Amino acid sequence: MSEFIELFEALDKDRNGKLTRENLFHAAIELGWQGPQAHLYALLDYLTIRSALDQESFVACLEEVNSDPQGVYGQVLRRGPLGAKQLYGGGQSRNEVELPPDEEVLWAGTGLAGTAGLLQEIVSSERAGDYDEALQRSAVGGYCVCSSETALLLIDPQRSFTAGDWLWRLGPIGDMEAMPIRLAFDNCARLLDAVYGRVETMFSRCPFGPESYPWDEALVPILDNDQPYFLKPSNNLFMPESNGYGEWLEALPENGIRTLVMGGCTLNSCLRVSAVATRNKIPSEKLQVVVDLSLCGARTTNYLNAEQFGGISPVEAAMREMAESGVVVSEQVTWR
Repeated sequence: MSEFIELFEALDKDRNGKLTRENLFHAAIELGWQGPQAHLYALLDYLTIRSALDQESFVACLEEVNSDPQGVYGQVLRRGPLGAKQLYGGGQSRNEVELPPDEEVLWAGTGLAGTAGLLQEIVSSERAGDYDEALQRSAVGGYCVCSSETALLLIDPQRSFTAGDWLWRLGPIGDMEAMPIRLAFDNCARLLDAVYGRVETMFSRCPFGPESYPWDEALVPILDNDQPYFLKPSNNLFMPESNGYGEWLEALPENGIRTLVMGGCTLNSCLRVSAVATRNKIPSEKLQVVVDLSLCGARTTNYLNAEQFGGISPVEAAMREMAESGVVVSEQVTWR
């Protein structure tokens, strides 16, 4: 217990007996927390989304972590802001915002010209068409949803992928590799500008150090400071079971939500795995799962055909796997 008290005192820079989310962020940077502390930092950020932790609660949480075989991804997550089987709104509550008539277009999408055009600029001419050809082979089209019956889930739209640890680990090619992800996050921000506070909106985050963990800068001006999220240490959003995603998913159809639109990163990894797992978890007659490609990003090289994927790209392989599992893969989604 003494080591937990010492840690609390090191993080409580104000010496007021309360660990706020803001104090945690600045103290963790000052203490040099990086990869080895990423999981603990993610847990503490999650637990302080809505309210500060006093020393007693802090110690109790870490004692629970210490005794749980799953550690920071065990039952301690139940202490966080996500309750059992409820919706979270995103911005103002959905019940407090007047939704537009069904015939009014709330969001018409940004299209995929940006992604295709970007690839034309940053890869060789003989490879730049790989993604366009993948879309044609997959016969990917548009999709329209009713905003009052649709929820939005964005996977890991975090600073790490555009200006942090994940990017830096790629070395000199990092900026080039991350360009489609930056574009996807920008598109996500444009969509959020139109629908945040009007539709049920949730997010996931994966663990990184304090400077890489926050939302991507495109989303920061839009999201509430206390916007909750699902903590996701692997590429499957259902793991760990205690992160609240399974309960939220069950709550969607119970509250009149018929469609779940997904975006984020990376398209051929976390998004693919989570979308397929979600489709397999809940019948399509209860909830349709739609992946909006205009909101998704992957490494630039993953849009290029590769021998290890049978001559197609990792992104096309992901699109095929999702479609075969029953996920609707859309070039862009229109929100009404």
